[in-house]
Amino acid sequence: MPNFLKAIGCLLRRDLTVALRRSTDVLTPLVFFIIVVSLFPLGLGPEPSVLRTIAPGVIWVAALLATMLSLNRLFANDHADGTLEQMALSPHPLTVLVLTKVAAHWMLTGLPLVLISPLLAVQMNLPESAMGTLVLSLLLGTPVLSLLGAVGAALTLGLRGGGVLVSLLVLPLYTPVLIFGAGAVAGVIAGIDIEAHFSLLAAFLALALTLAPWAAAAALRVSLD
Repeated sequence: MPNFLKAIGCLLRRDLTVALRRSTDVLTPLVFFIIVVSLFPLGLGPEPSVLRTIAPGVIWVAALLATMLSLNRLFANDHADGTLEQMALSPHPLTVLVLTKVAAHWMLTGLPLVLISPLLAVQMNLPESAMGTLVLSLLLGTPVLSLLGAVGAALTLGLRGGGVLVSLLVLPLYTPVLIFGAGAVAGVIAGIDIEAHFSLLAAFLALALTLAPWAAAAALRVSLD
């Protein structure tokens, strides 16, 4: 058990260190997220009621696209330098190692989106009462995006045009998360009960944590063979 926990810690620290050394990989999704959300007030005008209405959908769609932007690099670099083969041959379960890599991906991609979202929500004239709901919905939803994206990235590993293929694979799976994540924020603005939205987001997260690492590990073994 100590060796197992040490391996997880080393893998997480390695992924974070390597990504931070390539700051472009970390900043690109965040800058993309900020630019996409910021363009809507410029294109539609500063009308508060219009911005307030579209804010939940715009922020969630931008977060979804920003997450997809970084999926192609989730396993590609490790596959190129042979690290992935070493992970598959290690005595530790590949499923847990994949989950560790997904956690590092979320910390580098999803978490910055969550932290910057309140500032962009102010720009979109989102009411203060909906700020907490937006952050909580993204906290529940963005890990699901990373987990499902890991399955798509594993399935398309090593294929030419894998970035386009992974988008086509995961986009239908992202749709329910987008609907209920944006719906929770819109529900607060409309004054309706949003307990069901959060319950479903939590259920999606639990299901993704249970099944996605196993599916991604199986897909990686197929890709490596």
